[in-house]
Amino acid sequence: MPLSDVQNIPIVDPADAHGVFSLLWLIIALPALGAAVLLIGGRWTDRWGPLVATILPIGSFVLSLVMFIVTLGRDSGDRQVMQHLYTWMQTGHLNVGMDLLYDPLSSLFLLLITGVGSLIHVYSLGYMEHDARKRRFFGYLNLFVAAMLTLVLAENYIALFLGWEGVGLASYLLIGFWQHKPSAAAAAKKAFVMNRVGDMGMSLAIMLVFVTFGSTSFSVISQATGDASQTRMNILGLLLLLGACGKSAQVPLQAWLLDAMEGPTPVSALIHAATMVTAGVYLVVRSNFVFEHAPAAQTVVVVVAVVTLLWGAIIGTAKDDIKKVLAGSTMSQIGYMMLGAGLGVAGYAFAIFHLLTHGFFKANMFLGAGSVMHGMDDDVDMRHYGVLSKAMPVTFLTFAMGYLAIIGFPGFSGFWSKDKIIETALHQNWVVGVFAVLGAGITGFYMTRLMLMTFFTDKRWLKGIHPHESPRVMTIPLIVLAALSVLGGVMLINDWIVDYLDPVVGTPVHESGGIPGWAVSVITVAVTAVGVGVAWFLVGRRPVPVVAPVQVSWPVTVARHDLYGDAINDTLVVNPSRHVTSTLVDTDRYVVDGLLTGGPVAVGAVAGLLRRAQNGYVRTYALSVLGGALVVVLALLAVNLA
Repeated sequence: MPLSDVQNIPIVDPADAHGVFSLLWLIIALPALGAAVLLIGGRWTDRWGPLVATILPIGSFVLSLVMFIVTLGRDSGDRQVMQHLYTWMQTGHLNVGMDLLYDPLSSLFLLLITGVGSLIHVYSLGYMEHDARKRRFFGYLNLFVAAMLTLVLAENYIALFLGWEGVGLASYLLIGFWQHKPSAAAAAKKAFVMNRVGDMGMSLAIMLVFVTFGSTSFSVISQATGDASQTRMNILGLLLLLGACGKSAQVPLQAWLLDAMEGPTPVSALIHAATMVTAGVYLVVRSNFVFEHAPAAQTVVVVVAVVTLLWGAIIGTAKDDIKKVLAGSTMSQIGYMMLGAGLGVAGYAFAIFHLLTHGFFKANMFLGAGSVMHGMDDDVDMRHYGVLSKAMPVTFLTFAMGYLAIIGFPGFSGFWSKDKIIETALHQNWVVGVFAVLGAGITGFYMTRLMLMTFFTDKRWLKGIHPHESPRVMTIPLIVLAALSVLGGVMLINDWIVDYLDPVVGTPVHESGGIPGWAVSVITVAVTAVGVGVAWFLVGRRPVPVVAPVQVSWPVTVARHDLYGDAINDTLVVNPSRHVTSTLVDTDRYVVDGLLTGGPVAVGAVAGLLRRAQNGYVRTYALSVLGGALVVVLALLAVNLA
């Protein structure tokens, strides 16, 4: 990919926090307080803890909304505010402050995290009502939100890393929340370990940042990136990308995402819509001043994004588990966001735009899937569904809004955000753009397949199942998210989101020529319509078997096995690592320990033999003397004869 015009990214020194922005720390503190009270307070908080844990993120949302409104009233160059809380660490040339940065980029993330996060908390009041460990669950949810808020408000890479690791911890606790299930415990461990691989890249990137620039502050680094060599910037960009791949489940660190569906469904919604998987996209966009000077790393971002958006989409075509279809979908959609981020100044704003709209419709659909499970006795197999549109009308209608948004139906939010990424890709590299359009067609197929198997076709309910609509505490968040799924595209009116993010990611250069935007939309909608039609032909017109057929075509087999992502990891990483570890253990046991313990053992063995000669009998000693004398005599004779 060509190097973007770095002059388009402005360098702005943030102002000190005053007025309402002096309460910036409180946005993090409220959910952090909830986590502390519920997790430390113990059983005495069981009755009222979940409700308090729900109210606190709402308080953070209100503060975020007020700050956003105040920001809108300012000039674009006056929208960056920094709040210094305290000096975190100071040693030698390293001075790290616990500083918070509020700017257009972080302001949008605050609204997404606290807004969608609060709706998920409300929904969880109904979904987890009868769970014996409900209080702990809400404590973990608060911890998750607080960690993500720390990540997006951090003014330097070390503070960002604090939130980064907090998100990893919270995801581990929530994915494995039902740890009595071996599959849930294994999924949590898998997510934790695979994210540690990415975190190694993140850690090395932070070290390289300090060695290169003498600081980890975004504002300091952004002003000095032009002085560093392009080779070093490319290495830094690749290390940051490795960290992003872990958190955002991008190839090659994507295999944990589908297993993470073992956690309660609200956790899936929080991970996929408002927190964890969006962190990698945020990191790349926030680090735009690095990638704009790292063309090779920027190209790798694009390649990884294209591979992932197709990888996730293909996985979604063959899954029967409703949550895993949506998980594959998230992997694919995050790929689109990473693609936008990899396209540089021309795509940063559209990557964030799609991240926001995706947060609306993906939270809507995950919570909708939870509502379906709630009415189907926690069954996740779509082959056991059918005609649920009549039994669960609110869930169906709200889910349908998310479906139309994700496939890019004209007028819905996904139509505006995803098409802008595809349009930008086609302008910069038509091969990349074609793959992005192909991904849209596959999205139309697997999402239509999900809709048909779940809400239409024939009735396939198992015996004793009586589907019913969820309570209002669960359906009201669905209605709000459905409305946002429809209306999210308003952010593109008059290029508002592009202009709003301009102080952070720069102004894209409008290139003349190429395929017009309306033509890109027509092509994308047409390809998506083909995917929808194929799904209707293969699923809508035929009876859906209750049991998945054993004999299927090889493409379906490959998709069912997640394109053998686990097998690839086992072959290339796990098995060689296990072999190396086993060899090191055996070397330590038999060689190192042998050298340390072999000497004493040998001395003991010799001493045991010699001890037998010291038996206390005179006749034995006399025989020994005689034998020794004979040896001496024979030796003397041998010498004389020689």
